[in-house]
Amino acid sequence: MSAAIVREIRIDPVVPTQSVLISTARGNRPRRDEQPVARDMRSIVETCPFCRGNEHLTPPVAMQVPAAGEWAIRVVKNPYPVLADDFLPTGLPAGIQQVIEGYGHHEVIIDHPNHGIALHQFTERHLTTLFGVYRDRMRFLYEADPRIKYILVFKNFGKAAGGSMAHTHSQLIAMPIVPHNVHDEVESSREFYQRHNACVFCTLIDEAMTMTTTSFDRRAGERRQEYETGRYIVERGERFVAVKPFASRYEWEVHILPVRHQSNFLTTTDDELADLARVLSRTMTRLNGVVGDVQYNYFLHTVPHLKNSGDFADSFHWHLEICPRTSIPSGFELGSGLFVNTISPEEAADRLRQIVIPE
Repeated sequence: MSAAIVREIRIDPVVPTQSVLISTARGNRPRRDEQPVARDMRSIVETCPFCRGNEHLTPPVAMQVPAAGEWAIRVVKNPYPVLADDFLPTGLPAGIQQVIEGYGHHEVIIDHPNHGIALHQFTERHLTTLFGVYRDRMRFLYEADPRIKYILVFKNFGKAAGGSMAHTHSQLIAMPIVPHNVHDEVESSREFYQRHNACVFCTLIDEAMTMTTTSFDRRAGERRQEYETGRYIVERGERFVAVKPFASRYEWEVHILPVRHQSNFLTTTDDELADLARVLSRTMTRLNGVVGDVQYNYFLHTVPHLKNSGDFADSFHWHLEICPRTSIPSGFELGSGLFVNTISPEEAADRLRQIVIPE
């Protein structure tokens, strides 16, 4: 597969209006290699407001784990919020140039006391706790503020991914609207369900792990054959699976999904989060083994908090999108919105699986 030249425009199965161009030949074009930005790997930095002992440099704590003693995870208001929790207007002005106040909540989750630790170095127990904090903060904000329609949890790691603070942290933004990319996922998956009576994410998981083909024989008639494929599977746990998307926007993009259908991240149990932590830890170890000191974003997409959210319970499937930033977008990508990959998703998944992880 790696030796073959691939030129394909792949249609995203979840959001068909989004396309990805696979062009492996472009990986051979001349380019100047740039040295990666050095990451600060110190465990404590005296001037860092997120390090232990500098709690007075951050806004008051909104949540802390454990609640008393030395903290492992702290949640504070973002001192430079994208959205603020002040007055929300009751209506929009007339005309086509619509404006709504930037109302919402913006929190920083200081997800480890170690300043320079990478995600694959977190213990699985700590990762389980971290995702429990995500879940609990989302529950709290939804219950405390009925105006909130969507909460996005994300992590920017490294300058290439937009990380402005070197200390490892995540962020949470609660907003009175549903972001367009989540809206597109929800609507497209609902349309798929209406046509096929099946969740598109579940279908993708099934096809990634097994494939059923139909062949015809003039004497025997129709025959069906099922066989293991697994070519898009990067990591598999008891309850979660890490999959290389068929139409990956980024060359090393990986999505982690519950194996069994689940639309709402808020319904996850601690046992489920423990398995998610294991799959995420091993996936990040694989990415680190192939890409190196990977800089990335991850985004948690779950069902919106709307009056009709129950309508999406069978069609939408919550998931974690991991998007490593290994290249700078070209003018073509920025102008067309068509992502270009120089390595096929099949080859990328194969290289990630080849990383040996000690049990």
